[in-house]
Amino acid sequence: MKYYVKWIIAIIFVSSFTSYIPKGVSTTGLSVGDKAPDFLIEAAQSTADRPMELSDLRGKYVLLSFWATYDAPSRARNAGLNFITNDLPTALEVVSVSFDDYRSIFNETVRNDRLTAHACYLDTAGTHSSLYKTYRLNRGFGNYLLDADGIIVAKNVSSDELKTLIGG
Repeated sequence: MKYYVKWIIAIIFVSSFTSYIPKGVSTTGLSVGDKAPDFLIEAAQSTADRPMELSDLRGKYVLLSFWATYDAPSRARNAGLNFITNDLPTALEVVSVSFDDYRSIFNETVRNDRLTAHACYLDTAGTHSSLYKTYRLNRGFGNYLLDADGIIVAKNVSSDELKTLIGG
């Protein structure tokens, strides 16, 4: 009898926490099959000093990479993806967005990590930015591969997966 009471208490305890999670809202970012929300990043936030609007890249594969200088896993993933993106036969536009507080640290990291995205973008609002919230990155940084129509076809892809998906 004691055994069943413990399980019932455990189930009630766990269900009380899950009832606070909004229904129908993913807590782990956007999902494969979702249309990627459009966004605009101003020129002042770019290493290329040009603005970028995601919808302008329709018609191409796009790899959105969200990261921060203080997040080692996202930087390691960037390095692996950066290494192979130049060797892929299919046109792929890489959009690299960092959520850091300081431009100087961001610039140094882009230089040290030799990121070769056409442009790397900085959102100094960090985890408080609307872009961070729109893409629901609350469970960590990651990347999204978009098809020519802006639909997410994969998320958190590795360099090997990217080669397979794009055709390399």
